[in-house]
Amino acid sequence: MKYIDEFRDGDLARHIAGRIHEEADAARRYSFMEFCGGHTHAISRYGVGELLPANVRMIHGPGCPVCVLPIGRIDHALTLALERNVIVCTYGDTMRVPASGGLSLIKAKARGGDIRMIYSAADALAVAQQNPDREVVFFAIGFETTTPPTALVIREARQRALNNFSVLCCHVLTPSAITHILESPEVRDYGTVPIDGFIGPAHVSIVIGSEPYAHFAEEYRKPVVIAGFEPLDVMQAILMLIRQINEGRSEVENEFVRAVTLQGNLTAQAVVAEVFELRPSFEWRGLGEVPYSALRIRSAYAQFDAERRYGLAYKPVADNKACECGAILRGVKRPTDCKLFGTVCTPENPMGSCMVSSEGACAAHYSYGRFKDIAVVTA
Repeated sequence: MKYIDEFRDGDLARHIAGRIHEEADAARRYSFMEFCGGHTHAISRYGVGELLPANVRMIHGPGCPVCVLPIGRIDHALTLALERNVIVCTYGDTMRVPASGGLSLIKAKARGGDIRMIYSAADALAVAQQNPDREVVFFAIGFETTTPPTALVIREARQRALNNFSVLCCHVLTPSAITHILESPEVRDYGTVPIDGFIGPAHVSIVIGSEPYAHFAEEYRKPVVIAGFEPLDVMQAILMLIRQINEGRSEVENEFVRAVTLQGNLTAQAVVAEVFELRPSFEWRGLGEVPYSALRIRSAYAQFDAERRYGLAYKPVADNKACECGAILRGVKRPTDCKLFGTVCTPENPMGSCMVSSEGACAAHYSYGRFKDIAVVTA
């Protein structure tokens, strides 16, 4: 098996679509949130939505780490690069997220800031080794998937006594965000939609396992199906969710059995627990302050914590009022509901975070769905 072609087979897709149409009860509506941006991308790219019956609606969730990064955190990195003469290293998508004053990391780089795009946490450590006379900060973002590599480079920096290296930690946690979506009065005040079940993230679940989602199935009566990122993975997960709803079940099921286990990667979890601890609260773009939803560096590794080293105090910054990214991240609105979408705001000139990463709902919809929607609107 190649584990790719088999999960993009058109005949199998039509077969699963047929089963979904047969089993979806025409007398009710189904609303499922795909939390992860990788699923949003797959749904848009492969036209999964067009294969579903009209009463099955997919809701884009906040599961793109670039999309949920608040402006205030990017401003920290800008301050380090432009005012403190620090070399800032970060992933490519992070470079383009709009921040305060019309700036972004890539625009700050054009103004003379030493900001470098890297492909891995180890690359940032290498930059510190190559520049012993400069302070180097790794602007680390991501869900549980990218957290273990960050923990490893912090541990290695201590072993190598790389005192010019530190990490600006913005790692966030999936289960806390799902809980916030389900119960937070702040989110309900912003606006929300009914959610009957979740498609659980793939790569995140490889690390944390399927066990952490049992809370949502048991306490909130919301079924969760963990799915891979290929189109047939997503379609099979939708069928499994429909079956749970029809049978009155609320369970955690694992479609992605080829990679996800019950307990996850225990070695990776141990490294993360050694280096990081929970933050009491962290701001997510679109969700506001979410309790215990992010990680910070433990005091044992405090010398590698950029927030402590540079005395960075977080200040929330309001998003562009014309941008609907916040509502899109909560599933309240679709990309085409934003008046900036496809006109002022494009992947080449993003006005909001959802248009930056290819996993963002707006970027995915711009690339694969906007012409279909225009045709529908003008018909």
